[in-house]
Amino acid sequence: MLTLHCQDGRRRNQVDNVVAGSLTLLIFLGVCTHWFCQHVNAFIPQPQQHGHRWLPGASLEQRSRETKLSMVFDFFKKRATEGVDQLSDLAKSAAEGKFTEGLGRAANYATQSNKAFAIGLAKSRNKLLYDIDNMLNGGGDILDELEAVLLQSDLGIQTTEEVLEEVKSLREGSLEMFSRDDLRSVLRGKLLEALDTETRTSTSDEPSTSSSRAIKFASPTDDGTHPLTVLFVMGANGMGKTTTIGKLASRLRTEGNQTVLLAACDTFRAGAIEQLEMWADRAQVDCHSPTENQNGPSAVLYGALDRAIRDKYDTLIVDTSGRLSNNDALTAELLKMKRVIQKRMSTEQTEDGKPIFNTNVPHETLLVIDAAQGRMALDSAKQWHKEVGLSGLVLTKLDGSARGGSVVAVSRELDLPVKLIGVGEGIEDLRDFDPETFVDGLLGVGAAGNSKSSQSKSEGKALAERLSVMRKARDDRAKSQQKENKKKNAGLPNIGAGLGGSGMAGGKKPQEKGNPHV
Repeated sequence: MLTLHCQDGRRRNQVDNVVAGSLTLLIFLGVCTHWFCQHVNAFIPQPQQHGHRWLPGASLEQRSRETKLSMVFDFFKKRATEGVDQLSDLAKSAAEGKFTEGLGRAANYATQSNKAFAIGLAKSRNKLLYDIDNMLNGGGDILDELEAVLLQSDLGIQTTEEVLEEVKSLREGSLEMFSRDDLRSVLRGKLLEALDTETRTSTSDEPSTSSSRAIKFASPTDDGTHPLTVLFVMGANGMGKTTTIGKLASRLRTEGNQTVLLAACDTFRAGAIEQLEMWADRAQVDCHSPTENQNGPSAVLYGALDRAIRDKYDTLIVDTSGRLSNNDALTAELLKMKRVIQKRMSTEQTEDGKPIFNTNVPHETLLVIDAAQGRMALDSAKQWHKEVGLSGLVLTKLDGSARGGSVVAVSRELDLPVKLIGVGEGIEDLRDFDPETFVDGLLGVGAAGNSKSSQSKSEGKALAERLSVMRKARDDRAKSQQKENKKKNAGLPNIGAGLGGSGMAGGKKPQEKGNPHV
């Protein structure tokens, strides 16, 4: 036991308070460190358990298992690491009698944690909330006006209809006024449901791999080797495709400790190869560019695959030519490139020695869309998904657009997860997509939404609880109505019973009336 001897009683109380505070912070630090150590393992592909072997006759799909590299939402990951440092600094400051200064530094770090989304969604948020306020103050039919507001926010027809149906069912039979916060609670709940592709497309406890927000990577083989992972990135010119590839490569190198090779297969646009090479330098990764003998997209890709496999790179990211979804020739080139990947990474052969296409690659086919496209983003994504097949979406330029709601429309109507989101120009500004942070940023909820409410820290939780209360009240009203209907029906006479069970001449058919033989 540590005993502190002080001449002044008040000084002793101050020191005791500092020690108690320091001990509390150290305990909290231990809990945070334990949580971080547990969750950071999700970022590292887990090795195959030793001793496991495939049974004879196992399929190619079984052998080509995929693992999800749960790329921790980067500013949460960084903040978790920084948070440990902040708490250590806070405990040290308290022990040195500088608790106030340490607390100020910790508060400053916490303020920055949601800054990216608060800024990135500012235009979309301001437009949506302004339209909602006008709607509630206008005195018109709330459902008609709400429909117009949601469609103008590019949330899509399907999501709009689901929100309207929810509002209608919650208001029906209710004696309470439908407030602004009630509407925000409904919007928050339905938008989160719209973006939850994992729950919606999965019929088991495990989320479907095609709907997961985690980037998929090839898992280790039975002998412990790590196969090459191929990420196929596509999108129209000007969407931020090449920039996204550079930022993703940087994250894989720094956060995933991976060796990354970029394939410069955009041979149509002038300057595209130089731009990708520039991003490769910034991300400190390698780039495979066209040569005299490899100057077509598929030829460059085949050369990149050979190099990546030979030099044992962890991940190959393929840059494709920018195109519109109605460009049939370039779409055909995309399909050809995917076949090149599937043939080169074949793991089985036919009886006559020909490679069997490996349909489990590329591991991701990502479409990059610009947040400013709005409804056009959905139309383009539908066509590409039909022609090429997509596994996920990347939303870019969120910081400069007022049409951030388009991500909800595309994800909901195509059942495709948004996996990454660009919120700025910096190489570190490519984040993992977190639906709750995105929706709160869009609706002005909590820190992510730059909320000025004194209860901003618990605002999201309060809205979720409010929606739960309203839904329970609706369900209770429905049950009461069912009981009331049963009572009314029980009091009605059974007319048919007195007429032989049919309610018409003792059960006789019309043609049987007056027939003595019946």
